Amino acid sequence: MSFGPPIDPNARTASFPASPGNHARPSAARYLVPALVAAAVAVGLGAYGKVHDPAGTAFNLAGFSSTGAVKSWLGTAALAFALVQIVSAFAMYGRLPGVRAASWTPALHRWSGRIAFLLAVPVAVHCLYGLGYQTYSSRVMWHSLLGCFFFGAFSAKMLLLRAERLPGWLLPVVGGAAFTALTVIWLTSALWFFRTVGVTT
Repeated sequence: MSFGPPIDPNARTASFPASPGNHARPSAARYLVPALVAAAVAVGLGAYGKVHDPAGTAFNLAGFSSTGAVKSWLGTAALAFALVQIVSAFAMYGRLPGVRAASWTPALHRWSGRIAFLLAVPVAVHCLYGLGYQTYSSRVMWHSLLGCFFFGAFSAKMLLLRAERLPGWLLPVVGGAAFTALTVIWLTSALWFFRTVGVTT
C-alpha cells in the first residue's frame, strides 16, 4: 500500500529559516537603558546630597562607641562580602588556577553580593542625609563622588543580569567597576577612621 510519492534519497535537504530572534544583533537599548539608569542614580544621589541641608544626625548600634565606628565596621563588612563575591566569580569563570568551583559557589556569589549591598545601604543613607555631598578635601570629594558612582554601577549590573546575549566581558567590567569604587570608598572612610581614631568599636 502506498501512502505518497517515493522519496528520493539523493534529493537536497530542505533548509528552514532560522528563528529571527536566535542570532539577532542585540539592540542598543540593551546597553543604553542600564547606562542611563546608572547615570540617573549616580547624578540623582549626588544632586540630593548637594542640595539637601545636612541634618547632622547620628545613628548608633549597641556595642559601638560612635557613628564613625558603626559606619566603618559596616563598610568593612560590606567590602569583605564584596571580596567574597569577586573571588567566587573568578572561581565560577575558571580564573583561579587549581580551584574548581563547587556546586554552592553560585549561591555564595549571589548572597555575598546581596549582603554587601544591604550593609552598604545604611552607611550611604547616613552619609547623604546626615552629611551630604562634601568636597572640602580631596579625600572627602573622592568618597562622595565614588559613593554615588557605586550605587549607579550596582543598578546597571542588576539590570544587565536580566539581559540576554550580552558580551562576555560586560558584566565582569561593570562588576569590577563597582568593586573598585567600593574599595576606594572604604579606603577614604573606614581605613581613614581606623588610622585616625584607632581600630575601635
